[in-house]
Amino acid sequence: MGTISASLPYLARNFPARRDLVRFRLSNSSLSSVRCRRRIGSSRTSATSSMAYERELEIAKKAAALAARLCKSVQKVLLQPDVQSKSDQSPVTVADYGSQAVVSFVLEKELSTSSFSLVAEEDSGDLRKDSARETLNRITELVNDTLSEDGTYRVSLKPEDILVAIDRGKSEGGPSGQHWVLDPIDGTKGFLRGDQYAIALALLDEGNVVLGVLGCPNLPFDGVNVQDNYSGESGCLFSAKIGEGAYLELLDGSKQAKVHVSAVEDPAEASFFESFEAAHSSHDLSSSIAKRLGVKAPPVRIDSQAKYGALARGDGAIYLRFPRKGYREKIWDHAAGSIVVTEAGGVVTDAAGKPLDFSKGRYLDLDTGIVSANPKLMPAVLHAVQASLTENFDSVGRL
Repeated sequence: MGTISASLPYLARNFPARRDLVRFRLSNSSLSSVRCRRRIGSSRTSATSSMAYERELEIAKKAAALAARLCKSVQKVLLQPDVQSKSDQSPVTVADYGSQAVVSFVLEKELSTSSFSLVAEEDSGDLRKDSARETLNRITELVNDTLSEDGTYRVSLKPEDILVAIDRGKSEGGPSGQHWVLDPIDGTKGFLRGDQYAIALALLDEGNVVLGVLGCPNLPFDGVNVQDNYSGESGCLFSAKIGEGAYLELLDGSKQAKVHVSAVEDPAEASFFESFEAAHSSHDLSSSIAKRLGVKAPPVRIDSQAKYGALARGDGAIYLRFPRKGYREKIWDHAAGSIVVTEAGGVVTDAAGKPLDFSKGRYLDLDTGIVSANPKLMPAVLHAVQASLTENFDSVGRL
């Protein structure tokens, strides 16, 4: 998707900044291009959009909270037989499948629409093997226990029902109609370590993200910092609806508050988030960018889209993600988190400063990586990103 030299004029057109931050002249109004997709989505859904997605948001919050309950119960008693291995060698737990089954069941049950569409990470292929029968029975038990504890659903699902629920996530998405987007456990490795993970659920309408929910069972309500201080009450549920702001509450629904991104303007005073696993994002490239910005604080490394939630409430000021060469980002890895941040007043783009496009199916076709910050920091961050990419062209991939 273009070269570095071609992307710099794009930044100049769309990210005006002070002359002391960039060395090329800037022309257009500040950040208007980055926000255009949100405005387009808002205009398409009309002035009544705040009411149009109210029920969907409540259902999404309920589904994510129930899935989080299931995941927490598994993590407490995590045993080796609960761990599977997918064909791509990434670890998958019964919680992954159970979480997807719970969310799929709740959405289908509550929405009851013939056009229901779910784009999700998992499928039931491995669970249909004879060797996975014990695992499937365990998932079925977990899902039934979770639904019965809630008290809303008086059902007793069978293993085949679980397989059907999981496979509802096979939709390809796209630019037309409504599509739910789910990562049942984003940050599986964090989950297995007993660390951070998220249940990430979003709704696309005509290719635009219109709501998102992040269930983060291990994220402390009072925030995290560069010392990785995870003390205090944990279990966060972030939610956002287009044009309505972003909110945080405990997973039990208490302690609700509106959140906003950091107001830091000086990069030297900013801290930044990156992936915990170096295999998921280039730590060296992030370090180079931070050095160019003059960032003094060490990076805050967190698994999963919990980073988006922490960024949305101002725990840090910048998020950098630069996957290995050849990796294609999936929409479920960013849909929910991106709207939580943008509704909290932040900006989320690819490395060239272009808005993320969720209308292309199951994958995001973007330039190199993903960058997020508040609007005042973003021009400087993108300039540092491009300068660092010029020096590290071979280490990360460009589409």
